[in-house]
Amino acid sequence: MRRVLRQGLSTDLAAFRSGVRRFFEDELVPERDAWEQAGRPPRSFWQRAAERGLLGVGVPEDLGGLPGSTFRHSAVVTDEAQRAGLTLGGLRVQTDICMPYFLEHASREQQRRWVPRLTSGEAVCALAMSEPAAGSDMKAMATTARREGDHYVVNGAKTFITNGLSADVVVLAAKTDPGAGRRGISLFVVDAATPGFERGRKLEKVGLRTQDLAELFLTDVRVPATDRLGEEGRGFEYLSSNLAQERLSIALNSQAAASACLERTLDAVRGTGPDQAAKFELAACAASVRAGHALADQALDDHCAGRLDAAGAAAVKLFCTELQSDVADRCLQVLGAAAYDRRHPVGRAFADARVSRIYGGSSEIMKVIVAKALGL
Repeated sequence: MRRVLRQGLSTDLAAFRSGVRRFFEDELVPERDAWEQAGRPPRSFWQRAAERGLLGVGVPEDLGGLPGSTFRHSAVVTDEAQRAGLTLGGLRVQTDICMPYFLEHASREQQRRWVPRLTSGEAVCALAMSEPAAGSDMKAMATTARREGDHYVVNGAKTFITNGLSADVVVLAAKTDPGAGRRGISLFVVDAATPGFERGRKLEKVGLRTQDLAELFLTDVRVPATDRLGEEGRGFEYLSSNLAQERLSIALNSQAAASACLERTLDAVRGTGPDQAAKFELAACAASVRAGHALADQALDDHCAGRLDAAGAAAVKLFCTELQSDVADRCLQVLGAAAYDRRHPVGRAFADARVSRIYGGSSEIMKVIVAKALGL
């Protein structure tokens, strides 16, 4: 039942998968409990991931990228992380979500300055959009960036920021023209060492306990104008342009998580003589996972061909994240109270699943997008 890439694996991609699997199983799985206690992976994780090319997926080789890599390589990393029972959302934030802003909207000089630090593991990146009073509605953000000569002075607060505790650089959305709505938003790359940049509390989550989530506060943070990404006032456009890949990344992770959860449950019940009710539940899960395979792989094909649109990305995220929650819930019900434990892989999968229907755009927002594409 494990998800495989729809068009099969090339020799290079199969070799990449094999290397990623060994890295995860040999080096990261033994550290998982320590990561959970710390609430994030150690700094050495980023350096080791970089050595194996994981931070350079889809990046040009002259900027430290993995030669010949595409988003399919990222899908392989996601598959293998779930297979190993690892939560690597922070890694996907850096490679799948933050990196495109540097590759698509940064100047060549900015790329040479920042991208090699990210691909080498020297720097960790976060994306700071959500605010205490502005989640999905970016027009409501209150963080401002006021131009003063060769700098912008940034004031505001961000919350629910993955990699917030670890980040060395932050792709930050702020209003440069508060009266212009979405046309007044700009993007900046903020060095976390800049005076006035402060990290708040580590947020204690129900699930995803091995990746950090934090608050960020900016008080009169002076950001050089040369650290603005792209043109002033086009931040909303830039953020929207990467939503399809972001939502596909989430969908692929949810699909892989559902598949892994089902397999662990099947391993637990085989040989125990499960009753007919349990067999029916697991058979239904298996059918849903197969459907998810087909939808996710088609979306991956479309994305790699440059034809995944907003509605397609919304549909695959909606289906796969709902699938993840449903499969985790049903598998937990089959296994009973013994699995309702953070140390049990299915219990952990159950806790981790719920937020996938919220971040990256809630299921309700995905339905709005799909309905609009249907002319409704």
